[in-house]
Amino acid sequence: MISFIVSIIVLVVGYMVYGKVIEKIFGPDEGAVTPAKRLSDGVDYIEMDWKKTFLIQFLNIAGTGPIFGAVAGAMWGPAAFIWIVFGCIFAGAVHDYLIGMMSLRKDGASVAELVGENLGNGAKQLMRVFSVVLLILVGVVFVTSPAAILHNLIGSVPTLAFVGLIIVYYIIATVLPIDKVIGKIYPLFGICLLVMAVGIGVGIVVQGYDIPEIAFHNFHPQGTSIFPYLCISIACGAISGFHATQSPMMARCIANEKEGRKVFYGAMISEGIVALIWAAAAMSFFGGTDGLGVALSNGGAAVVVNKISSTVLGKVGGILAILGVVACPITSGDTAFRSARLTIADAIGYKQGPILNRFVVAIPLFIIGIALCFIDFNVLWRYFSWSNQTLATIALWAASKYLANKGKNYKVAMIPAMFMTVVVTSYIIIAPEGFVRFFEGTPTATIETIGNVVGIIVSAICTLAFLRSVNKKNALDPELSVEVE
Repeated sequence: MISFIVSIIVLVVGYMVYGKVIEKIFGPDEGAVTPAKRLSDGVDYIEMDWKKTFLIQFLNIAGTGPIFGAVAGAMWGPAAFIWIVFGCIFAGAVHDYLIGMMSLRKDGASVAELVGENLGNGAKQLMRVFSVVLLILVGVVFVTSPAAILHNLIGSVPTLAFVGLIIVYYIIATVLPIDKVIGKIYPLFGICLLVMAVGIGVGIVVQGYDIPEIAFHNFHPQGTSIFPYLCISIACGAISGFHATQSPMMARCIANEKEGRKVFYGAMISEGIVALIWAAAAMSFFGGTDGLGVALSNGGAAVVVNKISSTVLGKVGGILAILGVVACPITSGDTAFRSARLTIADAIGYKQGPILNRFVVAIPLFIIGIALCFIDFNVLWRYFSWSNQTLATIALWAASKYLANKGKNYKVAMIPAMFMTVVVTSYIIIAPEGFVRFFEGTPTATIETIGNVVGIIVSAICTLAFLRSVNKKNALDPELSVEVE
C-alpha cells in the first residue's frame, strides 16, 4: 500500500518539479502567436481553451492504454510501479512535451516532419511510413476489440455489424473539423476516464485490498524477465510513441505556448496515475499475480477490468467499465486515423481545408484498415507494441537533436533515448515476433543475455553517432554552446 501511495505522490511532484525543469530548458514564448491563431482554418487549426485541449490530449493518448497495459504489466508485481513512475516522469512526459512543443513551433507539423528536420531526410521517409503503419494498426486494433466486446454484450448483433458502425463513426470523426465531434465529446469522456480511475483507486484502498510493496523479486507466475518485457507491456502510462502522433493535433489548437506543460507533460502524468491505479488494482484484486494470471487467461484484460470495476464500484462501476473497454478504445482509434490523414497530407503538401481533399486522403486509409480487420488481433497487437516503443525511441533522438541544435541541454532527451534503444533492440531479438527463431535450441537465459548485450551495443552506437553529429555542428558554428543546466 505504501509503495502505491508514494508512487502517486512522486508522479505529482515530478510534474511540479521536473516538468518545470523541462519547460525551462525548452523555453516557451508566452508572446508568440501560435498556429491555432496564425493558421486558423476551421478544420484542424482551431484555438481551444487549455482545459479542453488537456482533456482531449489525455483521452487521445490514453484510451485503454493505461488500463489494459497496466493490467498486463501488473503480472510482474510492484516492479510495474517503478517503471510507470520513472518512465513517465523522465521519458514519457519529456517525450510528449518536447514533441508537442516542437510541433507547435513548426506550425503543427506531424512527427515524421519533425524527425526529418532533425535527423535527416532518410529518417523522415522512414518515419512517414512507420508512423502511418502504426496509426493504421492502432485504428484497426481499436475497431476489432470494442466490436468484439459489444458483440459479447449484445449477442443478437454480429461483430461485423459493430465493426461497420465503428468505421462509419471513424470516417466522420476523421474528416469533420476537430471541434465538431472530438472537441465536444472527448472532454466528457476524458473526465469519465479520470473519475473511473479515481474511484477504483479510492475503492481498493478503502476496501482494504492488499497491494504488494516494491521488492527485489520477480512476481511473474511464469518467471518472465522484467526487462525488457515490462517496458513493452506498459507503454501508455510510461512512454508511448503513439503519443508523438497525437500531440501535433493539439499543437494546432493551443492558444499560448505556456500552456504546453499543462497539456502535454500534464496529460502524460495524469495517464501515469491512471496506469498506477489499474496496476495496483489488478495485482491486488485477485489475491496476487497468480490469480491475475488465471483471470487474464480466462477472458483477457477486458474481463479483468469489468470484474474489478463492477465489484469495487458496483453498478456504477459496471457502466464505467463499459466506457473503459468500449468507448475509450474508439476514441483512440478515430484520432489514429485522423493523425494518419494529417501525416500523409503533410508529407505530400496536400491542403486539408476542402472536405473533398480530406476524403481523398482518408478513404484509402480506411480501405487498408478494413482489410486488416480480418487479421488475428493478437498478432496485430504484438507488432503494435514493439513498433509503438520504437517510434517513441526515434522521436526522443529527434528531440535530443532539436535541443542540441538550439544550444540547450539535450541530455534530458538523450538519456531516455539511450535507454529505450536498449529496450526495443533487445525485445525484437528475444520476442516471438522478432528474431528468437534464429536461436532455436538455445536456453532462454542465454537468448535474453544476447538480446541485452546487442541492445546495449546498438544504443552505444546510436549515442556515439548522435554526439558526433552534435560536435560536428558545434565545430561549424563555434558560437553555439550547449547549456548543461
